[in-house]
Amino acid sequence: MQEHSSHIPLQRITDGITGKSGVELHVLRADLNHPHISGNKMFKLKYNLEEAGRQQKSTILTFGGAFSNHIAAVAAAGKEHGLKTIGIIRGEQVSVLNPTLRFAKEQGMELHFVSREIYRLKDDIDFFTKSLFSYPLNLQLSDCYIIPEGGANVLGIKGCMEIRDHIHVPFEVICCACGTGTTFTGIVLSLQGKEKALGFQVLKGKQYIHHEVNNWLDKFQNSIGIWDINEDYHFGGYAKYNESLLAFMAWFKKEHGIELDFVYTGKMMFGLYDLLEKGYFREGERIIAVHTGGLQGNGGLLW
Repeated sequence: MQEHSSHIPLQRITDGITGKSGVELHVLRADLNHPHISGNKMFKLKYNLEEAGRQQKSTILTFGGAFSNHIAAVAAAGKEHGLKTIGIIRGEQVSVLNPTLRFAKEQGMELHFVSREIYRLKDDIDFFTKSLFSYPLNLQLSDCYIIPEGGANVLGIKGCMEIRDHIHVPFEVICCACGTGTTFTGIVLSLQGKEKALGFQVLKGKQYIHHEVNNWLDKFQNSIGIWDINEDYHFGGYAKYNESLLAFMAWFKKEHGIELDFVYTGKMMFGLYDLLEKGYFREGERIIAVHTGGLQGNGGLLW
């Protein structure tokens, strides 16, 4: 994949809250690494696209909800690489597409909407042959390279292990938002020494990300990294938000010139600042917050 920027900057964040807490906070601006395949999507897709090429597949097929950053990124990556893309979208089709799906379609992605009941079967081996027969999927599965929802596979994790390579300063804690646990697992696998990873779960489900990360670490036969998941800042569930979150995002953008999204990075940064105020981190610690991109998702606020 052609990277828009091979260097991802670290932006120092200083304000009254960081000053009072005594920590040194930096944001890894992975949102700047590509105009459309930004943040962790670049890392998740890197080796999946290489594998699709190795297998000489002409089509990428993947899954996602109506506001999926992953769907938008795969569509853009397909256009960039000259591949056909197909998105299986959770939920009934609407007459007017939202900004995310409109962008995906403009990039050439073929969209197919399925019921939530059928969508739950997407990981079943018979999903295509038994459940999708009534949908006009004009494709040969033998020509398709299938990427799971959110890029959640071994190759996605392998790519996310390289996020750590862009941090050229020592640190104590690295933070990121968690939806599937793929990016976070890659970060955990890349930790060195006493570095700790702290994930912020953005959806409901007690111990959900804990379970997912542990499963992936078992597959990689690795349990060395120091990590924890905070489940206190999901704001009611995936893509849920309230005025407090939006007000914080507006303040953070005005104060530091960094736009956050309400699905992932806004919740992570809100939670991080709340923990700073509560004295969760030790004075003098350097904290890295990974900006995983996905700003196109903010279009959902106006939808």
